[in-house]
Amino acid sequence: MTKKKTDFHPNEFVVYPAHGVGKIISIEEQEIAGLRLELFVISFEKDKMTLRVPTHKATEIGMRSLSSPDVVSRALETLKGKAKVKRAMWSRRAQEYEQKINSGDLMAIAEVVRDLHRSDDQREQSYSERQLYEAALERLTREVAAVSGTDEAGAAKAVDNVLVSRAA
Repeated sequence: MTKKKTDFHPNEFVVYPAHGVGKIISIEEQEIAGLRLELFVISFEKDKMTLRVPTHKATEIGMRSLSSPDVVSRALETLKGKAKVKRAMWSRRAQEYEQKINSGDLMAIAEVVRDLHRSDDQREQSYSERQLYEAALERLTREVAAVSGTDEAGAAKAVDNVLVSRAA
């Protein structure tokens, strides 16, 4: 079951479920409670955060490589779909959206963006809806940027164009 440390390499972008896209800056060894542990050192530049993840736990916690360009285009296709909003109470839906965002699954994140996106002429979003929407949008945009090799601004524009075209 243990994955070999060769799955991920320094200078590689990875997706960490709870934080989105980060870059492995190194693999280091540390002694923790008398045990030698090998750790991926992952930098999330935008959040000015560095995370150390035991190499043997990386796959178990859902760390993954960037999506393939194919998955990215499917995710962008998802954005064109019609929003699927359940008739459940907001707290229940919010919980589901949060789980999708933190799953690290690009398709699930795209569904949240699709479901919470509002065009200018639609009703206002509540504060919590807006927070979830922006979190999902940022995750999606960062991964689109990393996969396509563009900057976040370019990726944000591409995502926005898809969302705007859907509304029309």
